[in-house]
Amino acid sequence: MDPSRLNLAAILASQNPYIDPKIEAYEASTRNFLKAVSSYGNRAVTEITNRKNAYVSEKKRIADKTQQIETEITDCKNREIELLKQLEKEQQETKEAESSVSALRKQLAAIRQKCASIDVELEQYRAVTANLRREKAKERSILETHAAGLLPELRACQDRLQCVVEGIDRDRLLFRFAAIDKTAPDREYSFVLDVSSKIYKVITTTPLLPTLPILLDDLNETRDIYAFIAKMRHAFRDMSETIPSV
Repeated sequence: MDPSRLNLAAILASQNPYIDPKIEAYEASTRNFLKAVSSYGNRAVTEITNRKNAYVSEKKRIADKTQQIETEITDCKNREIELLKQLEKEQQETKEAESSVSALRKQLAAIRQKCASIDVELEQYRAVTANLRREKAKERSILETHAAGLLPELRACQDRLQCVVEGIDRDRLLFRFAAIDKTAPDREYSFVLDVSSKIYKVITTTPLLPTLPILLDDLNETRDIYAFIAKMRHAFRDMSETIPSV
């Protein structure tokens, strides 16, 4: 009902004046309004609830993210502390290594200097050795010349004494006599003389000679090897006379 179009005079002039308030339309409009208000309220509550839930979820996400970041920061700090300790240890090891390298370099320099000195001494020793070798070769040549000259005399002495002389070791001579025992010509009579020192020594005799100590003392006193060989032959011959033939 539109009040601006209401003809009040006409209504009052009628026999039964009546104004239709249109209650049903009003009630319908009121219901629609209340429904709209209720729908708006429900939408508002739903929106508020959704926003609240989103806020709570976002707050929780931010809290979790903050906790995660704080944990990562703590881990980073701990890692930083470990790295600093490791760096300090490496720096200390580097200092020790540098100190060791410096000491080794000094030792190397000293060793090189010592090696240079040794090289000089080695060259001197080589020169001395070369001189000694030349002198030894010269002496050997002289000895070979003398030996060649004495060889006939040695052979004559061996033939006369019926004795063979052999070098069996350094500074050791084997004297082997022949024609000692006519009844047993194959029986061995020999001795080994050690001439490595000023005091002559007889290492062994075949057979054992009881008078050897006396003959050896006489040799060391007189230094006459030729007489000693002759005495040894006579001693073996005297012994052969007492040994029964086999």
